[in-house]
Amino acid sequence: MRSFTILFFFATTVAVALASTSDDVEAISQVVEIHRLRPQTGSAGHRIPQLDCLSWRLAVETNNLRDWKLVPSACEDYVGHYMLGKQYRRDCEYVAKVAIEYAKGLNLGGDGKDVWVFDIDETTLSNLPYFARCDVAFGAIPYNNTKFNEWMGEGKLPAIPSILGVYKTVLSLGIKPVFITGARENFRQSRIANLKKAGYSNWLKLVLKGENDHGSAVEYKSSKRTELVKAGYRIVGNMGDQWSDLIGENPGARTFKVPDPMYYIG
Repeated sequence: MRSFTILFFFATTVAVALASTSDDVEAISQVVEIHRLRPQTGSAGHRIPQLDCLSWRLAVETNNLRDWKLVPSACEDYVGHYMLGKQYRRDCEYVAKVAIEYAKGLNLGGDGKDVWVFDIDETTLSNLPYFARCDVAFGAIPYNNTKFNEWMGEGKLPAIPSILGVYKTVLSLGIKPVFITGARENFRQSRIANLKKAGYSNWLKLVLKGENDHGSAVEYKSSKRTELVKAGYRIVGNMGDQWSDLIGENPGARTFKVPDPMYYIG
């Protein structure tokens, strides 16, 4: 294995030295980066944990893995590095890019009835400062409702910049934003203050979970979207970090999944 590494390094060095243009160097550099992802096992034949965690995250984001309770302990570091690193930001930016392109291409009714539904937590606002705490460990430690509610009540969640960009685009096009969150009604004032502080200044409706709202997240979100449709609104877009935000009745003309490997809500 060591001799292979030395040989590969030597070959790469020679190739870069022979490259005639900056484009050649860039192309070779990309090949080197791709090659580093190929090994499935280490020199002793054991699986590389990071690659297993990548597969786990893919299963989460595609909704192939459901009803999971915790981030696997072996993947805590992987999820932490993903959420705090460039890849999470790039993934959100790409979702936003596609959503904005879609929104700009819509033929709107012009009657004020076109709406775009946004979830809040891990969609428009980020709980990452909370999940990065050592007593939360990016979702690898069991959920503590008391601690989370204390954090949420402080109203310090930052915006996810790329999704804020979607929100601003939607507003500029004359589409009315609607926020539907699973947070309880008693958090309304802190949610309003937090949204405005983060740059979300205007919306048609802010829907929170009331005392009479029961059932699963899918049932709750479906019922609130159905109320919009019955009131004559057209849901042209729907954006959330959980699949329960995006499936069920009246999901909208187009849905957009924001990445979130830290928790599951069914």
